[in-house]
Amino acid sequence: MAAYLAKRLLLLLPVLVGVSLVVFGVMSLVPGDPALAILGPYATPERLAELRAELGLDRPWPVRYGVWMGGVLEGDLGRSVSLERPVLDAVLERLGPTLLLAGTALLVGTLLGLAAGVVAALRHNRPTDRLVTLGVLLGISIPSFWLGLLLILVFAVWLGWLPASGMTTVWSDAGGLRGAADVARHLILPSLSLALVAGGVIGRLTRGAAIDVLAAASIRMARARGIPEHRVLLVHALKAVLARMTPVIGLQAGFLLGGAVYIETIFQWPGLGRLLVDAIAARDLLLVQGGVLVLAVAYVLVNLAADLAQHALDRRTRAA
Repeated sequence: MAAYLAKRLLLLLPVLVGVSLVVFGVMSLVPGDPALAILGPYATPERLAELRAELGLDRPWPVRYGVWMGGVLEGDLGRSVSLERPVLDAVLERLGPTLLLAGTALLVGTLLGLAAGVVAALRHNRPTDRLVTLGVLLGISIPSFWLGLLLILVFAVWLGWLPASGMTTVWSDAGGLRGAADVARHLILPSLSLALVAGGVIGRLTRGAAIDVLAAASIRMARARGIPEHRVLLVHALKAVLARMTPVIGLQAGFLLGGAVYIETIFQWPGLGRLLVDAIAARDLLLVQGGVLVLAVAYVLVNLAADLAQHALDRRTRAA
């Protein structure tokens, strides 16, 4: 495992360098003058020139990238012009709510997807299989932002059961269990908006993987030895299905981090996605670059964790 981890970490270095190049390059190609967008049309030429120099916009692209990467390696992502505070502090402050939202959605979506896929495989070519497959296809097809608006309309506007926006109740200073319960109530709708889509993808692929695993010779051998059916399913079959689905779950975790941008905007969730939307509107380049870089690094690390989990679960990858 240690050798495999070292190999994967070495392979991550060029990936992270490429990510930084793409992030910086895309932001450099954005049309318009960031200094003019920040200061407004009535700014004096002297003040515009001063801000351009402060942002490094008067330097060649390779020089700006080198200066920015030097700061990144030292843990300095620059200073946000719109927030007037270090970018790293602002990003880390908003990263926690995003991880809470994406992590909850991943947990719920994984459980729903695995359960739906296994049930469909056990009832292969039966009405239950067709019904579950229909539900899974609906989950894949519905955009998460449209589903979020629908959930707000039904459960917040019509029924009034759950809050429509925010992470906590306004003017509430409840702490402890009451505060956690308040956050949980606000978390239900946005996490479901992400989880149902991710669960659809996981469920669709789990069904195919479970059908293959249940037809494998090892499962037939286990049944022939008289092992109880529940043990065959829970110990032998489920472990093999999890080994195959781990990379898919890792990819979904990355997609949930990116998809949280839309959901956080719809539900006014105070996470990193909403911060990026505000930063783009304010043309705060350093804040956008820092936020996107942190999300990209989180995506890469999540997929690394998924690879390590698959390596531990699947003996075929260890043999390779």
